[in-house]
Amino acid sequence: MPDLTLLLAMTALLLVIGAFAGVLAGLLGVGGGIILVPAFFYAFTVLGYGGPQLMQVCLATSLATIIVTSLRSVLAHHRKGAVDWEILRTWAPGIGIGAVLGVIVAAGLRSSTLQGIFGGLAFVVGIYMTFGRAHWRLGAAMPGGILRAVMSPVVGFLSVLMGIGGGSFGVPLMSLHAVPIHRAVATAAGFGAAIAVPSVIGFLMVDIAPEGRPPFTLGAVNGPAFLIVIAMTLVTAPLGAALAHAMDPKPLKRVFGVFLTLIALNMLRKAVGW
Repeated sequence: MPDLTLLLAMTALLLVIGAFAGVLAGLLGVGGGIILVPAFFYAFTVLGYGGPQLMQVCLATSLATIIVTSLRSVLAHHRKGAVDWEILRTWAPGIGIGAVLGVIVAAGLRSSTLQGIFGGLAFVVGIYMTFGRAHWRLGAAMPGGILRAVMSPVVGFLSVLMGIGGGSFGVPLMSLHAVPIHRAVATAAGFGAAIAVPSVIGFLMVDIAPEGRPPFTLGAVNGPAFLIVIAMTLVTAPLGAALAHAMDPKPLKRVFGVFLTLIALNMLRKAVGW
């Protein structure tokens, strides 16, 4: 049985993490995973849990929360008629295939390697959030045919290696192909479900060594972290949304881009052992 003091400390840290992720999701429209993964890693490490598979636990637990948040978001956006179901229908199968491949690859990598991958990809996302412009375009419509068949699994694959949903890659991808931002955000929530559902099923079958594993972990998914974060985001995401209506979120998004870039660089530093 885990030490009660350690469990209380873990609960307190997870409450803070969940509250912070919820506010950011509501305020900036960013997916929680890009915050949850490094936050989980920090919390579990501080509490004394570690080992070569800790990042798998962080990725899987983050993706488990995305199942709930993305499905809620898709339903909410659908009621407003904002989801582009044609894009979602044609991209979701490839994204799901890429997500399964991502689990297979992630299950065999060490935490340090996954930290390096997360850091590198998060750095790219952070730079885009900081310097990206709404008028940038790669095309007048979302790719189809062979290009979609190649790109959709890549979105799912890279998202699983970062433990994130559809927002960080899906929204820029759609925006760069002339999809209006509100439709891109709504449809990317559906990408999140296509990523998270198959990947979490896969991660539940990953065997995590008992040494250094956080308590109450099933497969690679930590139960307390999942439940606490979901509960807190339900409370704090509406607060973030209210703040977004009270202020201009665009400069805040650029500030968050800088913040994310620093987190990415710190992850890269840890990955190489500095």
